[in-house]
Amino acid sequence: MDRSEVAQAALPGARSHRGRRLSVVIPMHNEEAVLAALFERLDAAMADLGVELEIVCVDDGSRDGTFELLTARAATDRRLRILALSRNFGKEAALTAGLSEATGDLVVPFDADLQDPPELIAEFLALWEQGYDVVYGVRADRRSDTRLKRLSATLFYRVFNALSDHPIPASTGDFRLMDRKVVDALMQLPERNRFMKGLFAWVGYRQVGVPYVRPARAAGASSWGYSKLWRFALDGVTSFSTAPLRIWTSVGVVAALLAVLYGLVLIVRVLFIGRDVPGYASMMAVILFGFALQMIAFGVIGEYVGRVYEEVKGRPLYMVRERVGFDS
Repeated sequence: MDRSEVAQAALPGARSHRGRRLSVVIPMHNEEAVLAALFERLDAAMADLGVELEIVCVDDGSRDGTFELLTARAATDRRLRILALSRNFGKEAALTAGLSEATGDLVVPFDADLQDPPELIAEFLALWEQGYDVVYGVRADRRSDTRLKRLSATLFYRVFNALSDHPIPASTGDFRLMDRKVVDALMQLPERNRFMKGLFAWVGYRQVGVPYVRPARAAGASSWGYSKLWRFALDGVTSFSTAPLRIWTSVGVVAALLAVLYGLVLIVRVLFIGRDVPGYASMMAVILFGFALQMIAFGVIGEYVGRVYEEVKGRPLYMVRERVGFDS
């Protein structure tokens, strides 16, 4: 949906963001190199919006000087709240921690690397005023990412939306503006294997996307390697679909039918042609192929069993080491 279509699709119930409290939630992991630019851009973008700003930074077990720099800034910036986790729990847990502490009428999850432009928040607010409860950013241009990352992202969204009953908009991240009632709904969801993009879509409400050009990181390097992205993709699919399990039921039925058909072929050959001595190569190929299918099926089942195991243990999603600025 482009901007003209968004304007035409404005919903009833106009409201004003003036005087509202807006919480920006920023998960951080080893982000000391970008902090100065981050706060400079954020201050400039929020200067004339007419909102009361709260900045909730979640230090997700950083090993550099991120926490020390944040603490020093909090001494002079009363808008800043810092939640330091006891170790690295991962971005989904850190984002959940920040959302649970945010007190704003409006909440914006935001990446510290400035690949989410803070200047777009003003447009998000304008659409919220038209009646939308969630306004999310759509990465219309991802040339700053590598070709392999763009290809893998496109493939993931297609596979996820084909398997899930709750599709997510393609090329979206966590960057969005949410009404308070949406955040409260998210906080009611108890699962520990959290795939936030899916949860944002699952809760529903009135949502609209805003396309933007995704810039390169302002500084530092991403901690998301391809192994982490693969695990993240598995978490997403298994959290929102049982289709992989159902697929293996179909595979088993097809394999059984093929086995019966091949058995009938062998019987006919013996009856009409005579005894046939099977070849070692073909026999081994069939055995190894069947064994590979079984291992893949066991792996899929194992992924779901592992997630059930994590859920029933009931451990907290994260542990907090220190809180700064929440009493001010």
